Order: sequence, then C-alpha cells, then structure tokens
Amino acid sequence: MTNSNATGLDLSEQFLDSLWLESGLSGNTLSAYRSDLAAFEIWLDKKGVDLESAGRAELLGYLAANVRQGLSPRSSARRLSTLRRFYRYLLREGMIQDDPTADVRSPSLGRPLPKSITEASVEKLLMAPAQTTLGLRDRAMLETMYASGLRVSELVTLAL
Repeated sequence: MTNSNATGLDLSEQFLDSLWLESGLSGNTLSAYRSDLAAFEIWLDKKGVDLESAGRAELLGYLAANVRQGLSPRSSARRLSTLRRFYRYLLREGMIQDDPTADVRSPSLGRPLPKSITEASVEKLLMAPAQTTLGLRDRAMLETMYASGLRVSELVTLAL
C-alpha cells in the first residue's frame, strides 16, 4: 500500500508510474493523463479540496466548469476517463473508500456523418474496374452500393 499522506502530485505520479509499469502506455498518453490530473487538481485547489477528498459534487462541478469554458465533449469525456482510472487506482490501493466517478455518465459524443463524394467521382469510380470477370464483379458491387446506399460492411455480408 502507498503512503496515504502523499500530496496530490505524489499521488498523480504514483498513478502514472503504475500505468506505465502495468499497461505500458505511450509517453503521449501519460502526458495527456498528467495534464488532465493537473487541471483537475488546480480546479480543486481553488475550492480548497485535495484529490483524495474530492467527492462526486466536486467532480460534477469540475465537469460543468469545463463545459462553461467551451471544452469539447470529446475532451471532457477524455478528462473524465482519466479521473475514472485515477480514482479506481486510489480505491484499489486503499487510499479512498468511495469512487467519486462511479455512476457519472460520460458526455455523449455522437458520430460524424460520412463524407459524400461528387457525381463526377462516382462516375470515375464506376468506370475504373477492368472488363475482366473480377472487374465486372467489382463494378456490380460498386453500382449496388451506389444505388442502394449500402455501406461496405453491409455489402460484403449480402447473401447471393
């Protein structure tokens, strides 16, 4: 078990060392985790709360502050993910009794719409296959996709 009198920085570094040793995360990922933890700790310091004492109310307040500052849902979700891993680590190591991230939902991210191609590009694509047996098969597949709006994954699972 780790020293429960450790400062927030010590806890963060112990957590990051643990991640590096156990998961072999890249330097960039560890740097992002370090940045996320530091941002949360700075916010908590202004409230007079340390990392170990932070509860669900502080966590939700922090996430709300991120939204007010214009942080994207994806960045907010990443920060929450970092904090989830951090507090699960503290719980596992016996440094806290309750995980403030439990039952906190991540922001919905949505999926971007697929990009469309021009009519001229479609014409070129349909004319590209050679006049061989395989080329004719490829053209039939392309025309089926184009005419029906199928995704590639849907096309390849069609029963013929």
